[in-house]
Amino acid sequence: MNPKRMLALTRGGIMESLHYRMSIFVTLFANLIYLVLVYYLWKAIYDSSGTDMVNGMTFTDTMIYLILATALFNFLEMFVVWDMSRSIQSGNITLDLLKPMSFRKYRFWSYTGNHVVQFVLSFIPTFVVVMIVTHGAIRMGVNLVWFMLSTLLALLINYNIEMLIAPICFYTESTWGVNIMKETIVLLLSGATIPLAFFPEKIRMVVQYLPFRAVYDIPLSMLLGKNGADSLRGLLHLFGLQVAWLIVLTIAGNLVWNKAVKKIIVNGG
Repeated sequence: MNPKRMLALTRGGIMESLHYRMSIFVTLFANLIYLVLVYYLWKAIYDSSGTDMVNGMTFTDTMIYLILATALFNFLEMFVVWDMSRSIQSGNITLDLLKPMSFRKYRFWSYTGNHVVQFVLSFIPTFVVVMIVTHGAIRMGVNLVWFMLSTLLALLINYNIEMLIAPICFYTESTWGVNIMKETIVLLLSGATIPLAFFPEKIRMVVQYLPFRAVYDIPLSMLLGKNGADSLRGLLHLFGLQVAWLIVLTIAGNLVWNKAVKKIIVNGG
């Protein structure tokens, strides 16, 4: 693939995101309200537990995890399913399919600009605030490198999950309900809503090997040194899990896409 095309799409995405920068501030404000509610909810849980540590996590650990998970969600979130559904209904999908670039690659690189903006304007400020408020509770070292690598893998995994669901649009023309269900499942089973440490043991044993964990829980484990990420063996296991699911989801997504694109029905255009 031509690097110039990738950079052009990324640059265009950055310009578009900055043009609608008010949406970024609205998102940050909404996240602030969400985090206030989360704070009081988990404070009540810990106060009622009668102990400073629940399932191996202190209140501070839990809040750091959930705050960074929310910031990471803003960075990783894509709207592939929504955009494809609207594109099919308007007829613009035909123009996308005729572009001199595979649809999957075009969609991915068209979102990279937004990811860059979200990382700089959302995740980094959130991380800095967390470090200041907690007086440097997060260890700064090689874990930052593992976190960055794991986050890139998480980005690819999340995109492939989206592209596994998006082809449903070719059959239903609208995937509102399916997409809401997908987002709920990913946020719940990835640990973004509730840390996996609080799951019942039998459920946790299953969830820790599902692809959803590879999106949020594993990068955060790398950053915070949790769930075995503080040892070489643990790191290899977590990275191996991400790579394995990336390969599986990429192959599955390509197979589903190649079959579904033959069923395209355009209403507009």
